[in-house]
Amino acid sequence: MQVSVEATSGLERQMTITVPAERIDNDVATRVQDTARRVRIDGFRPGKVPVKIVQKRYGAGIRQEVLGEVVQQSFYEAAQQEKLQPAGGPNIEFKKDKAGEDFEFTATFEVYPEITLVDFAAAEIKKLNASVTDADLEKMIDTLRKQQAEWAVVERAAEDGDRVKIDFEGFIDGEAFDGGKGAGMDLVLGSNTMIPGFETGLVGAVAGDDKELNVTFPADYQSENLQGKEALFKVKVQSVSASSLPELNEEFFVKFGLEGKTLEEFQVEVRNNMDRELKQALKMKLKEQLFGKLIKLNAIDVPSPLVDSEIDNLRKQAVQQFGGGNANLDPNMLPKELFEEQAKRRVAIGLLVQEVIKANELKVDEARVRSMVEEQAQTYQEPQQVIDWYYSNKEMLNQIQSLAMEDQVVEQLLASATVVEVEVSYEDAIKPAQQEAEAAEEAAAE
Repeated sequence: MQVSVEATSGLERQMTITVPAERIDNDVATRVQDTARRVRIDGFRPGKVPVKIVQKRYGAGIRQEVLGEVVQQSFYEAAQQEKLQPAGGPNIEFKKDKAGEDFEFTATFEVYPEITLVDFAAAEIKKLNASVTDADLEKMIDTLRKQQAEWAVVERAAEDGDRVKIDFEGFIDGEAFDGGKGAGMDLVLGSNTMIPGFETGLVGAVAGDDKELNVTFPADYQSENLQGKEALFKVKVQSVSASSLPELNEEFFVKFGLEGKTLEEFQVEVRNNMDRELKQALKMKLKEQLFGKLIKLNAIDVPSPLVDSEIDNLRKQAVQQFGGGNANLDPNMLPKELFEEQAKRRVAIGLLVQEVIKANELKVDEARVRSMVEEQAQTYQEPQQVIDWYYSNKEMLNQIQSLAMEDQVVEQLLASATVVEVEVSYEDAIKPAQQEAEAAEEAAAE
């Protein structure tokens, strides 16, 4: 077998493979003879069909079957011989395919990138620290009460925090626009559900009022045709409702699965949940920052087959998250471009993390795995049953092991980086990264 390799572009390789005619013809002849022993053809006794008849009737199909197997096997052998790591299946093109002559084909594919990690000491990391204060706890309990609030119609002017039922229609340059109309909509004033100026314009309104609100759509509004446009909304106020918050009593606690608890026990439970949420948020932000620096310091090309596979995963996740389990939704209907950048980043992180593991000879810490399983189990009524289930379920245990290894990589990178400790509030700590970025942009603009 002869092999030649050409780097066509970036990670793409084109491998030309020539297989001796003898190998192909011998395999075809052997399979034709085997078929002659098994095939049934009218006019011939079983096992007595002449080879020539079989060759004439089935020879072309047998040859294609043999070539398919030879292509698969010889591609694998050639990749090993040339020390190449294909990142996906090859595109095969036959160049020479004639009985009695050497068989030649080309395989075009992408390989994994060669990675040499940059010293991570060049990275400066801001490690956020935060804690749950009594004020944070009080605010959280107040939020929980608001979620269980009861609404009642009031005969007074609307105040911030009230709920108004409205009909509305929007106009731009005197013309109504798509999506700018609603009827019987409940709107909590101060919730920032509507564009700036809409909710504040309804403060002071009473049931039966007709209001005209002049507002401007934000420059980054989701509908491009409305971005930055000035609009007039005509609003009819149907009713104004005020909320009444539930008492902090056993009836309220039961709604959160805490039957028979006192106020002090409820506060402890809420604080514990906040502590868990805070710990997870700080951990995720640290990991995202470390991985972001890892990508920035180690710019690599990512194989298209891996990106395409990750895009498929992201499509499926999007359908599961927003499709409500609708089996009729085809993930492929979602545009590839929506997920491309995120997929590229995930693939790059995955490749770089594997290189960190390899370079530092990291092994899964089974004690850490056990601790993570036990921590997850504590949120259930029968923790030991959950622990036993994880250790009897190989797939689930593998997921925990992967998370444990990821944590070990984070610790490895953190130990190498320059770390700056930063104290932040609980609210800032749990704020999603996207909100943080927007707040930073607003601060810079100011």
